[in-house]
Amino acid sequence: MAEKGRVCVAGAGGYIASWVVKLLLSKGYIVHGTVRDPGDEKNAHLKKLEKASDNLKFLKADLLQYEALCHAFEGCNGVFQTASPVPPMTVVNPEVELMEPVVKGPFNVLKACAEAKVKRVVVVSSGAAVDMSPRWPERKVKDETFWSDKECCRATKNWYCLSKTEAESVAFEYAKTSGLDVVTVCPTLVLEPIPAVHYKCK
Repeated sequence: MAEKGRVCVAGAGGYIASWVVKLLLSKGYIVHGTVRDPGDEKNAHLKKLEKASDNLKFLKADLLQYEALCHAFEGCNGVFQTASPVPPMTVVNPEVELMEPVVKGPFNVLKACAEAKVKRVVVVSSGAAVDMSPRWPERKVKDETFWSDKECCRATKNWYCLSKTEAESVAFEYAKTSGLDVVTVCPTLVLEPIPAVHYKCK
């Protein structure tokens, strides 16, 4: 199968990202997978995927490392931004511990994508970005124009919902000013086995 192009999956070792990597490889893409530690055993399942030995390249990068992201996106037509900091159970300073990395990380990705002239960016957000809406009319469908109520998030100290909502707002504002083609996906509950892992029943 001829190569379709190069695509980067930021946070390739993650749950949803693993399935994205698998699909891209099966379609003939060369995949750049960014991970925090390419040698970490938790990424071993990706190496077992079909065509991974030839078409999957691991690159060390963190969302807060702009230069590393630029290197990872070089030559790529598209980027899937699936990586996101996991919020701590107890947040002492939400602006520093959660809001800053969750918003700044995706912004770095978008900025690096614009620098690398990436054609399209798919940001894997969260249902949290649209779920916190106590005043939303009953039975009215939530569409792409809707986000969680930021003031409600702050009042209830729901920092995760607030951070995801802010991240999406920043993403689309940057898209408007830069001309970058950005789309978001807001998954809720995901239940699937991890790719390339076989379970044995005793």
